[in-house]
Parts: sequence; structure tokens; C-alpha cells
Amino acid sequence: MTTLTVACVQVNAGPEIGPNVDTAVRLVREAAAAGAGFVAMPENVSAIVFGREHQIARASTEEAHPALAAFRAVAAETGVYLLAGTVAIRLDDGRLANRSTFIDPQGTIVARYDKIHMFDVDLPGGESYRESSTFRPGEQAVLAEAPWGPVGMTVCYDLRFPHLYRDLAKRGAVILTIPAAFTRQTGQAHWHVLQRARAIETGAFVVAPAQTGTHDNGRQTFGHSLIVSPWGEVLADGGEDVGISMATIDLAEVERARQAIPALRHDRAYAPPRTVGVAPVRAAGE
Repeated sequence: MTTLTVACVQVNAGPEIGPNVDTAVRLVREAAAAGAGFVAMPENVSAIVFGREHQIARASTEEAHPALAAFRAVAAETGVYLLAGTVAIRLDDGRLANRSTFIDPQGTIVARYDKIHMFDVDLPGGESYRESSTFRPGEQAVLAEAPWGPVGMTVCYDLRFPHLYRDLAKRGAVILTIPAAFTRQTGQAHWHVLQRARAIETGAFVVAPAQTGTHDNGRQTFGHSLIVSPWGEVLADGGEDVGISMATIDLAEVERARQAIPALRHDRAYAPPRTVGVAPVRAAGE
């Protein structure tokens, strides 16, 4: 397989799972009808809920999660490969996993990735997030096997840790998935440039489906689901509306980009940084 039509599903998820799943499933069907062979959903596709107690209340085990059951069914119905964004999975220790699942056209989950990097930040303007208070960080980088080549699975805040993407690319990833619920504030500043940078650095396609709009407590996400080529060209941008964005990609571009700039083969060992220079002159008596 050298060409593949990819679609990003962009949604504005609320706190109730049922309506969110209905919207996402409808958009997957639209993408499949338009010719997509691989459809990707955003982070928190089944619900955006604020507050630890509410997040835990909406979570389920993987086996019992109603959203995953619906996503597996629509993958089998439409015959697409489906990245089920992320959903909140209840774990044995009482915490949750922010889990991305890769589903084949038979509706089977063939790969799982738990978000490694937790979004624990205080943004200018007063927004504050503490993912680690509710979610257990993942510990394993994951490649999902697909007919067109390995897919490197990541989530949202992972985007700011380029070594993860380099490791995935060096293990063969030709597509990097980055489902996200990027805040509007950080998205306006950093979303496009970071997505393009990850594609350029790795010589891989980036598929980044996103949440958009204003959510239940008034917080806003940026939208602009992106499909980016290995050379850093934006092939599709979902803007700010709920819907789908699509591009047909040529997987041969991965090898061409990596041959043109073979940086993945040019790593060199080096000593840790050390401070050099002249120490400041201290005044007498200090």
C-alpha cells in the first residue's frame, strides 16, 4: 500500500458520553463514505469532564466502556482502521488511564497506548490543569502495526517531548498520531509549529485530530485538526468547526524525506552539558 486516505474527526465533546459517541460515530461514517481508509478521533472523544470525581464517574474498564464498544462496531461496519482518540479507562488502583486505541476493520483493538506525559500546568491567565491527580502515566511507547507500516501512538501533551517521536520514527513509524484537546491559549501559540516540527524531525506523516470550541465549564480547545507531510507541509487543517478533514497521503514520501535528510541515522553520543566560563568576581567580604 503506497497511498492512503486519512481523515481526522473534530468534535466539541461535552460531559455526557452518549451524545459525544453519536457525533463521533456519525463523522466516522461520513469519512468512510468519502473514501477514508484510516480515521482518527481526538483526545477525550467520549467526554470532556472537569473535576476528579466527575472524571472517575464517567470512566469504565476497557471491556465495559460503552464508547469503545461503539467505536469497535463502527470500525467493523465501515471497514476502516480507526484510532479511537482517547477514552478514560478505570484501572485497578483507582486511577484512570488516558488511553488511545487502534482498531482494525474487524473491530478488534490491536494496540493500546496510555498517555505518558501528564499535563500539570498553570497557564498565564489562570487556567490550571493537574492530570496526574487523576490519571496514571503510561510507561510504554507503542507502535501499532498497519498494512501501510507502523503507526507511532502518542497523545496531546506528548507533543512537547520530541525524543518520544524520534524513538518511534527510529523504530519505523511512518505515521505519528497525536489526538489532542489542546487549550485555545497554547494552541494559538504553539499547535501548528510543533506539529510541523515533529513531522520534519522524524520524516513521518503526522495525524493530529483535535477537540474544538467551548466546553462544559467554559474552557476552550483550539481545534485545527492537522495532517502534516514528512516535509512539514500542512495537507489538511480542520479549522474550528466540528466535522472531518481529509488528505490522501503517499507513503513513499516518508522514505524520500528520510533519504534527503537522514538525521535519524546521524545520532552521536556526547558528554552531558557542563558549565564553562569565568566565575563572577565577588566583592570583598562576600
